[in-house]
Amino acid sequence: MGTKNILVTGGAGFIGTNFIRQVLVEMKNWRVVNLDALTYAGNLANFQDFSTSLTNRHRFIHGDIRDKSLLARLFAEESFDIVAHFAAESHVDRSILGPEAFLETNVEGTFHLLEASLKSWKERGRPKRFRFLHISTDEVYGSLGPEGYFTESTPYDPSSPYSASKAASDHFVRAYFRTYGLPTIITNCSNNFGPYQFPEKLIPLMILNIMEEKPLPVYGDGKQVRDWLYVIDHCDGLVRVLQEGRPGETYNIGGGAERQNIDVVHMLCDFLDVRLDRTGRKSSRNLIQFVSDRPGHDRRYAIDASKIRGELKWSPAHKFEEALEATVDWYVANKDWVEMVRSGEYRKWIEINYDRRG
Repeated sequence: MGTKNILVTGGAGFIGTNFIRQVLVEMKNWRVVNLDALTYAGNLANFQDFSTSLTNRHRFIHGDIRDKSLLARLFAEESFDIVAHFAAESHVDRSILGPEAFLETNVEGTFHLLEASLKSWKERGRPKRFRFLHISTDEVYGSLGPEGYFTESTPYDPSSPYSASKAASDHFVRAYFRTYGLPTIITNCSNNFGPYQFPEKLIPLMILNIMEEKPLPVYGDGKQVRDWLYVIDHCDGLVRVLQEGRPGETYNIGGGAERQNIDVVHMLCDFLDVRLDRTGRKSSRNLIQFVSDRPGHDRRYAIDASKIRGELKWSPAHKFEEALEATVDWYVANKDWVEMVRSGEYRKWIEINYDRRG
């Protein structure tokens, strides 16, 4: 089969970056158009180490998925075979303080992308190999009790403006398959971690604060449970879905690694203490400070990934502890990248959101 043209929205963000880097190395016949608005979490420097051969298959476009004229031009120029839609406002705390941006990007932006995709798909004779992959989250399902797991048939019950906006976008994507026949697929993933993650999320925030001997803010009692998914495994799963997934289906992608937040923080402290030669009273665990819990904080997420495991033969290739150590080592080795993304806005954001000690 010839070259596949793939549009990746939000490709300069955390998961999008890892996805692009992975497919350009592994999928030699894929060419990527990377559309990103380069907001606070988008960083084009994520690709500065690309070789010429990779650069030749990577076209970057600075733009917004809400820009209808830009989308129309791109679809006319490129005749995309795949749309991999990562672009989203994704931080729960930000959605609580400023929900409108989540409505605009996650709902309106997805709608405009669906419209452009549908128009192009119809004009090109409805090619069977076209796929619209919508990357979503397990947070659309709400909160779990101590037992049970999210499945693809779990009713939606979002708790935050972020998860509500993602739920709405999921419904739009599903409706475009049912109403127009557009070959869409939805994936709902658990909490990702790994290289290139903007340092407002739990794991990179804790890594950097430990390195700098700053307080480690932990919400509530820290016993919220998350199913952690290494971003490299997630990207492997997404490629598998694109290659073998069925249009109109939803696939939950989980890491099968449930951990309490406080346990993850403890592991990070211990990993870095070894690397920083901290023992006894110098232990990084002494930096932990419990802060007031955030509104609507879901207690537990856990994904049942048996569908993708059974149908598409995908499962995570990395153990959680090994992937977490690899993530720690990446941040330790890439301090220049960290400093580059630490803008004044980021520092202000941390002060606003975490100066709430309980």
